[in-house]
Amino acid sequence: MTDTTDSDTAPEPTAPPASGAAEVMLLGAGQRSGELAQAFRHLGVEVTTVGGYADADTVVALVETANPRYLVADAGSVPTDALVALAERGDVEVFPTPRAVRLSLDKEGLRRLAADELGLPTAPFWFAGSVEELTAIARHAGFPLTVTPVAAAPGEGQSVLLRPDDVEPAWQRAVAGGPLSLKRVLAETVVEVDVEVTMLTVRTSGPAGPEVVFCEPIGHQAGERTLEAWQPQQLAPSALDAAKSIAARIVNSMGGRGVFSVELLVRGDEVYFSDVRPYPQDSGLVTLRSQRLSEFELHARAILGLPVDTIMISPGAVEVGYAEPAADGAEPDPAQRRLVLADALAVAESDVRLFPDSSPDSATSDAPRWRSLATATAPDPIVARDRVRRVATALRRLG
Repeated sequence: MTDTTDSDTAPEPTAPPASGAAEVMLLGAGQRSGELAQAFRHLGVEVTTVGGYADADTVVALVETANPRYLVADAGSVPTDALVALAERGDVEVFPTPRAVRLSLDKEGLRRLAADELGLPTAPFWFAGSVEELTAIARHAGFPLTVTPVAAAPGEGQSVLLRPDDVEPAWQRAVAGGPLSLKRVLAETVVEVDVEVTMLTVRTSGPAGPEVVFCEPIGHQAGERTLEAWQPQQLAPSALDAAKSIAARIVNSMGGRGVFSVELLVRGDEVYFSDVRPYPQDSGLVTLRSQRLSEFELHARAILGLPVDTIMISPGAVEVGYAEPAADGAEPDPAQRRLVLADALAVAESDVRLFPDSSPDSATSDAPRWRSLATATAPDPIVARDRVRRVATALRRLG
């Protein structure tokens, strides 16, 4: 893995603890890591956070200094060899497991595990190591095709091919030199589906050994700078059984404890495996309102070996507004913000979170930065989605 920062500027713990004081060391930057740190602290656990990208030697040195019991990593923020070295020492539990991290960053390895070893249903797929190979695949498979780097942050370098002229630009976009670029791509047939679903799957420890439990299915759809998600997404009984079976098999293969975000494509009774991330994802933010325990609280509890429950207390929806890659411009004055919030919060059972443009860690996280979260609950997900759209429409007046 290529270091994404100057090697002379290694990250430091945000609050260096006394030896043995920190039970959890959290490697990662960005807003999701902040939510997870809060979830651990609410359980009385002291957390040392390390922002930015850390090379293997730096990670090992930090662990030796802080002496945590658990090392919890954002899969994109630390090289796998550091996790392997620390896991082999046996004096610190590492989450996700090195195997899970490696697979989550390697679409080729993950897809071959899912389709070839586990026999999970997937969309037809191929791998290409050159523009010529990708051209031959497109000629054989036809259009449309999606093209994604085999190793990249979610959404990075992805294209949809509609005609032969799209092949070379898609190749260039996929291998343009992101920090994880391996000059190799995954090409998939576009499958017509009813809905894209996240199955939040919690792998934890029980009296008889590892246990897997599921949250209610979460439907989601992405816009240009937004993500809408809702829970529950109704599935036919046979589709729900298939979704749980697929999620359990891939999660048990990856191992470890915590929340796994299993991405599925659903068409009627047919369910296709798409991807899995061994940590909470933005589609799961709906659980901040819909479940008794959010995805972050579930992740923290499972890692610590504590009891979990995935009870949904109300149907809910969330719309995530993402900040622009460049500066977002001037923030609205406080009076304007109050007027907008008054309109947004006038929607029944709604809530909002706003995040300043100067959010810390935004430059060191590979995840899109939240600008706003609009949430709402209702007696059914259709009404919750309508409510959250009205909340989000009001928030867009903030710019």
